[in-house]
Amino acid sequence: MLNIIRFKTFLSFIFFSLTLSLSSQNTVGVLSNSVGSLNGYTLFTAQKETYLINNCGEVINQWTSKYNSGRSVYLLENGNLLRAANIPNPGKIAIKGFGGRIELFDWDNNLIWEYEYSTTKVTQHHDIFPMPNGNILMLAASILTYEEAIQLGRNPENLGKDLYNEQILELKPIGKDDANIVWQWDIKDHLIQDFDDTKSNFGVVSDNPQRLDINYLGGSILKNPNWLHANSIQYNESLDQIIISIRSLSEIYIIDHSTTTAEAASSFGGKYLKGGDLLYRWGNPIAYGQGTVADQKLFGQHYPHWIPEGFVDAGKIIIFNNGWNRPSKYSEIDIINPPTSAPGVYTYITNTAYGPTKPDYIYTAPIKTDFFSPILSGAQRLPNGNTLICEGTSGYFFEIDQSENIVWEYINPASSRKIILPGTNSKVIANSIFRVKKYDSDYAAFDDKDLNPGSTIEDKALEAIKSELSHLTTNFNPKGDILKIETINKIDKIEVYDLLGSLVVNELNSKNVNLNNLSNGLYLVKIYANNASIIRKIYLE
Repeated sequence: MLNIIRFKTFLSFIFFSLTLSLSSQNTVGVLSNSVGSLNGYTLFTAQKETYLINNCGEVINQWTSKYNSGRSVYLLENGNLLRAANIPNPGKIAIKGFGGRIELFDWDNNLIWEYEYSTTKVTQHHDIFPMPNGNILMLAASILTYEEAIQLGRNPENLGKDLYNEQILELKPIGKDDANIVWQWDIKDHLIQDFDDTKSNFGVVSDNPQRLDINYLGGSILKNPNWLHANSIQYNESLDQIIISIRSLSEIYIIDHSTTTAEAASSFGGKYLKGGDLLYRWGNPIAYGQGTVADQKLFGQHYPHWIPEGFVDAGKIIIFNNGWNRPSKYSEIDIINPPTSAPGVYTYITNTAYGPTKPDYIYTAPIKTDFFSPILSGAQRLPNGNTLICEGTSGYFFEIDQSENIVWEYINPASSRKIILPGTNSKVIANSIFRVKKYDSDYAAFDDKDLNPGSTIEDKALEAIKSELSHLTTNFNPKGDILKIETINKIDKIEVYDLLGSLVVNELNSKNVNLNNLSNGLYLVKIYANNASIIRKIYLE
């Protein structure tokens, strides 16, 4: 057995193998940034953190919640942050993307208002929207019992024990933790079916495109209570209309917000005289008996919204078309211009599908399948005519100019478990993002704010790991020739090399290395922890 007489540890680090600049291995954070990108700040939320970064990926501001993200987040004009948060639902409502809680933080990360909408019967999920009047629109789901679903004409062969009703509520915040519901709309009030002629909503589906067929499943799994899976609501102030994205049916709907709650539950009243019925729908005319598979345009889409006034293509609707159940798996960005006879009054020809027959604009990657996110995601037209795109499942954001050149690229380094460091393959780590939003540098929220940048997310994490590893100590167990690594870090791997560069010991997931079989001499020990590493020398004699 090797007798260890002396052990020397040289305290200076030779190098951190993964301390790399963006120019050498920028696998996360900013991948490219050209002069053609919009001068602004990008907002996104990941787990409990919400980040506002500049075009260099440096953190301008950061907010921390006690709760994981409930998907959507907005920076308000006064500098406050509005976000949805994820809390457990006591009724176990099974919606991916549920939240149940809304939070409002000031610029300095102080929680100034909170509200929970999560019971055994209901839950907020996916999206919220800050209204110009200070109120908040909230997307939620409520449970229809088996008996209620049957009364609405649901075919029992397509029904489990219950069914989810999508609803939109307008909240007026009160105090620090309460709100009044001042307006409400429910999809259950606008259904039609041709299955059971004993029910009051029986009719010809193809003759009533203003209503939703309760027995059309689209891409929903049979008997899945979450048959609609709404994933977005957005608001147009000038039209006083709301646009809704229904992922499972691959459709978008527009409804009137000018109604009273009573009118919203009917087919009469409001600015457009149709109550809460659908003013417009697009994406999948099969859903209302006016098309075939060849006519379907949307495939599990996300984040349809109106392009703001003053922007290129103002008033049109931009959509992230995921391609989720498309035969060829690729995503695209669609911009459509719904036909109207007056602002907000959508034209419809009886016994046809709602127009347009095709988008005004479609963006795809040069090789279509290179751009694909089956879920999540979004696209935003920017003030300079560029478009910011979030490929949600890969945590990849990129900005294209009007010639479709990529002028800015970023990969989210904040995974569900830890910060992804430069040099790591981000594709194998869960770093998905619901959507992102970029704000022009002259946005009102930034007035009188400290916008001095800090470190990037990944560099800040790397510095923390370096600091921890700098306190690492080593010692031998003289009875067993064991090298022990004493550190608060989880050790991923320890490698020992001789002076010829040969690997003589390779120990995984351990802080103890048996050196019993090594000859006397100088060795290099490389210690890996949290995607960083250090090298130390040991001398055995």
